Amino acid sequence: MPRGMGFDYSGMSFQEKAADAGIPPAAVFGFSLLVVFLLLAAQYESWKLPFGVLLGTPIAVLGALGALWVGGLELNVFSQIGLVMVIGLAAKNAILIVEFAKEQCEHGTPLVDAALAGARLRLRPILMTAFAFILGVVPLVLSTGAGAASRRILGVTVLGGMLAATVIAIFIIPVTFYVSERFGRRRSDAPLTAEPLPAPISGGQD
Repeated sequence: MPRGMGFDYSGMSFQEKAADAGIPPAAVFGFSLLVVFLLLAAQYESWKLPFGVLLGTPIAVLGALGALWVGGLELNVFSQIGLVMVIGLAAKNAILIVEFAKEQCEHGTPLVDAALAGARLRLRPILMTAFAFILGVVPLVLSTGAGAASRRILGVTVLGGMLAATVIAIFIIPVTFYVSERFGRRRSDAPLTAEPLPAPISGGQD
């Protein structure tokens, strides 16, 4: 290019550059996880049950990143939106199992039996809703024409994350629920250290 001429971003490219220069993606994901954790803690009135739900979300995030890597796509603002969506959907699948298992524990069912019953009885509705959503984003993955790149990145992110959350994380959620509940019960059942009582003083007779 001759001297005195240059280039600049405009339109959608300018918005992407402005978004990349703003809040970092790690802060966005951390804030989204914090919001989900606080909402779950308020819903269950417990600080340990949300851990059983959120410990399965990293698998969905890894599945989304793996799908982007396989497809040769980059991590931009559209894939970040898809990752936030995947975190919410993976938490939704975990809530279906954890909520039922928690009700079973409150009725006196042993912890292992409650976790297995929740995974067994909630498996069908989770698979129905998950595969309905996965098939719903297939047109985004196969989209062509103007603006297809952004839709394809968003669709591949959500598709990979939901597949990982459905195929892998659904079997790990009962384990995370058992671990969080067992650790919470062990902490609550720990005996409190009390000061030793003074030895009784035996008085002699005059």
